[in-house]
Amino acid sequence: MGANIYKNKKPVSLFLFPAFLFMIVFLYYPFVKNIWNSFMEIKQLGGTGSGVVSPWYGNYAKMFTDANIRTSLINTLIMMLATLVFQVGFAIILALMVDNIRRGRQFFKTVFFFPIVISATALGLLFNLIFLYDKGMLNQILEMLGKAELTDWKAEGIAIFTMMLPVIWQYVGFYFVILITGLNNIPEDLYEAATIDGATRFQRVRYISIPLLHNVICTCAVLAVTGALKVFDLPWTMFPKGMPLKSTFLTGTYMYYQTMEAKNVDYGSAIAVLIVVLGVILSKVVNKIFREKDY
Repeated sequence: MGANIYKNKKPVSLFLFPAFLFMIVFLYYPFVKNIWNSFMEIKQLGGTGSGVVSPWYGNYAKMFTDANIRTSLINTLIMMLATLVFQVGFAIILALMVDNIRRGRQFFKTVFFFPIVISATALGLLFNLIFLYDKGMLNQILEMLGKAELTDWKAEGIAIFTMMLPVIWQYVGFYFVILITGLNNIPEDLYEAATIDGATRFQRVRYISIPLLHNVICTCAVLAVTGALKVFDLPWTMFPKGMPLKSTFLTGTYMYYQTMEAKNVDYGSAIAVLIVVLGVILSKVVNKIFREKDY
């Protein structure tokens, strides 16, 4: 009788159709519409285009001469490297450490994941207070330690790293939870057999934990790279309009600036298409580099 239930596909299709319709209306149609808008001349959000851009590829050609888009891409590339090395790297270390303790494991899981729960806007305002030039918490600590001259953490050159620090800190817990779940799925029998054979704790991590986490690390790497392309809320809260001197723009914040602030909706749509294309290409590259394995 149970087999006959699965032979009838109509109930399955009935439940799948609303989700499919939702995807079409709120994902695929806006995406196709955005591509169309990138070729139109639109200066008002929600408005209709006054005609096709002359030439029709004008918004895409503009990217090659736009200094801000070059800055955005360079900053986003730095953000990608930072997320891979520090976000995913620190998450791996924390996950391995927590997995090797008996007491307090749930406490550390909650503490490390907690920053994800906090609104990115609230975190941006919090870190603005930390990095204030006058009476900021960090400068006050340095002053107590004997540093006479205050540091402008939002000055040209250092601002990009000031912006990246809270972004990296916020998402370490996200990858930590994914990795700790992957570690929990590794059979304990493997560790017990290795212990009987005389393997040290470091050897168990090196020859069992890390290899069996390979596919999970690959997933985290793809999420980190694609996430760096579209990060927006926290950097915009700390450095609205790419200040100072528009040197802290990322692809996500520059797209928003062009669409909402500069009222170049068509150019903002073209940047959005660029973000999607880069996301697809880079995710493929990362998958090639790490290459999932079957065990």
